[in-house]
Amino acid sequence: MSFDRLIERIAALENPTVAGLDPKLSYIPQELREEAYRAHGRTLEGAAAALFAFNRGLIDALCDIVPAVKPQCAYYEMYGWPGVKALHDTIAYAREKGMFVITDGKRNDIGATMEAYAAAHLGETEVEGARVTPFGADALTVNGYLGSDGIRPLLKICREKDGGIFVLVKTSNPSSGELQNLALEGGPAVYRQMGEMCEEWGRELPGRYGYSGVGAVVGATYPKELAELRQALPHTFFLVPGYGAQGGGAADVAPGFDGNGLGAIVNSSRGILCAWQKEGCPGAEYAAAARREALRMRDALRAAIGPVKLETEGSHETV
Repeated sequence: MSFDRLIERIAALENPTVAGLDPKLSYIPQELREEAYRAHGRTLEGAAAALFAFNRGLIDALCDIVPAVKPQCAYYEMYGWPGVKALHDTIAYAREKGMFVITDGKRNDIGATMEAYAAAHLGETEVEGARVTPFGADALTVNGYLGSDGIRPLLKICREKDGGIFVLVKTSNPSSGELQNLALEGGPAVYRQMGEMCEEWGRELPGRYGYSGVGAVVGATYPKELAELRQALPHTFFLVPGYGAQGGGAADVAPGFDGNGLGAIVNSSRGILCAWQKEGCPGAEYAAAARREALRMRDALRAAIGPVKLETEGSHETV
């Protein structure tokens, strides 16, 4: 199962961190941008080439210490088809380097349309009888607020192609409570109900380490809800945004982990991508600065959650 591979990678590196690859041109050193413009001009092709070169340097610097990356589709789609190609190439390069890839698309539809999203990001597409892989990510973020009609089409693809999904449950943005914290009549808050639906959907994708292939997005900016959901959803793996630039710290995310130091992976995007700017170092050192920031984040999380112990479901033996 897809998340088994993620969990094993987290344990091997002792690092429950995912680097969000959400590049803006302003995050990319000028010399790297100018090199791309010399080859392609100040065009969509030039911008996309700069994005991919930036990502490649980050992946090279992080792949031996960070288990996963999370490219956000919007930052590539804004540069048209060249940007989408840069997304494809980023996914392929990260996987070549052994990293687990979570495509952050927050896709949300039903039936055949959701099947098409699933095929695009996690599965295969048929072209005149030939089967081809469009993007080839390991997992995809999705919006489950259309209900089961929007999730079940994904489960079949996940089962067949060893993929996983992270469903929006309690998001990190300030206004999330306008809907997600509303109490259902005679029941829990909306976010809690969505989390319990993730547990139910996950029964179709059981994992080796007790976590299913249906994960939940739960923000670091809401540690109380994070702790509540960790207790309520024992088989649901969490993707935790909101660390660093959005205000969440290691102590805030610690409640999302289980007693074995597992159960969640914590995202940092700007904190890692823009570390060179924060440090005030030359642009040529952007990848080294990103590595330093990733190591600081890893060490802070280790101190907060303790050691990672990898145990199979129902076993007390370390794998």
